[in-house]
Amino acid sequence: MIAARRHAPRLLTSLSTQRLVPLIFFVLLFALATRAPTDTDTWWHLRTGELILQTGTLPRADPFSHTRFGHTWDNPNWIAQVALALSYRALGDAGLALLTATLATLGMWLVWQMCEGDVFTRAFAVLLGATAAAIFWSARPQMFSFVFAAFLLYLLHRLKRKGEDRLWLILPLAVIWANTHPGYFIAFILLGGFILGEVLGKLLKALETPALTWRKIGKLIAITALSYAALALHPAGTATWTYAFRTFGIGVLQNYIQEWASPDFHQRGTWAFLALFFGTFIFVGFSQRRHDLTDLFLFCGTAFMAFYAARNISLFALVATPVLTQHVNALRELRGWRLPKARPSKGAALFLNWLILVLIVSGAALKIVAELSPSAVQRAQAERLPLGAAMYLNTARPQGVMFNSYNWGGYLLFAAPDFPVFVDGRTDLYDDELLTEWLRAYTGAAWREVFARWSIGLVVLERESVLAALLREAPDWRETYSDAISAIFERHSN
Repeated sequence: MIAARRHAPRLLTSLSTQRLVPLIFFVLLFALATRAPTDTDTWWHLRTGELILQTGTLPRADPFSHTRFGHTWDNPNWIAQVALALSYRALGDAGLALLTATLATLGMWLVWQMCEGDVFTRAFAVLLGATAAAIFWSARPQMFSFVFAAFLLYLLHRLKRKGEDRLWLILPLAVIWANTHPGYFIAFILLGGFILGEVLGKLLKALETPALTWRKIGKLIAITALSYAALALHPAGTATWTYAFRTFGIGVLQNYIQEWASPDFHQRGTWAFLALFFGTFIFVGFSQRRHDLTDLFLFCGTAFMAFYAARNISLFALVATPVLTQHVNALRELRGWRLPKARPSKGAALFLNWLILVLIVSGAALKIVAELSPSAVQRAQAERLPLGAAMYLNTARPQGVMFNSYNWGGYLLFAAPDFPVFVDGRTDLYDDELLTEWLRAYTGAAWREVFARWSIGLVVLERESVLAALLREAPDWRETYSDAISAIFERHSN
């Protein structure tokens, strides 16, 4: 009791400015990362998670589409899908949003631990990194990959710069990652870049931090090889060894799906990525700190990945942010820009710190409550999801095999489960052949041929799409539902 009484006052009096800044930063980051779940792929993950919880088994064949029904389906997302389903069961849409915000905040907290300099230097860099990464924060399994990649980089950082050898954690991390999200291949990209940088840096003496010993490099190579072999500890078995290559080989991903295309720098959401990229180069040039070949390999490698596919911007942010702080801190020390030594806050200053923290936490809580109110969530979802179309399907019960928008397939199989979809976000299941066929119909190039082959009698897609315009002019089709974003067409006989 006496110890508790002594500890409590010390806790209350230890809120210095240096401690206040990171607390405020991560409270605000959590609030900013909390947003209504509107990603169209969230929903097929959610329905799969519900199916796993209901049956107690992992689906090994497709249960959701009519084009691939019964085909073998390797699902590397099942742990994340169960987590999403449990969150949804607990708090509905708010549960999905809060899980996403928690993972985003945890990932950036790990980045903070890898950064150098005072709290203001770290806050500046981590804010820039979080802004760049946030464009792809959504209620999807990719958020687990975000955290896992940050944790792997943290382990490598501690090994390289602190001498802490916790490499054994990489093996279970790889197994869990492979059962959580197909982005597990990122681990081997990062490990490969790190090993190559250390080896060449040691040979060329091009490391700002002393290279690992050959023994540690050998150990890391061995653990990397064992981790790759351990990927087979998955329901799909050894198929996980080549799963990533099958996904990357789908041409429609790069040609049609936005997040797999190069970033569109006309969109303001990508500007933080450019600022992080060029800002790091600027500070590297002015800091006069010796370059580290391992950091350079990881920075350039993930930058190439981000320029190649926008979905990799978040990975680049994890790598680049600590590098930026190294050189911002070096420039600050070079110029003699030092902050006054932190002192414990007392009296009015201590009271003001606590008042600021309470106000920030209260404001963040109010923002989250407002963001996740049922009316706010519905407004946000109505702008991107076919809420009305799904309701029409469930009430009017139209007949016919369905052709649907790719973007909405995941939501339709969740919100209108009695209507098997043509395609959804599971590109690995549908492969290039079927996705190309879907694209030829969706763009109007060969829609009658595709519809005839699959006996399509029902179409759900964007109201302003090319195919919707063609169906309005077709005498054997009629528009039976329409709202601000979606339209439904049914085949009829003259």
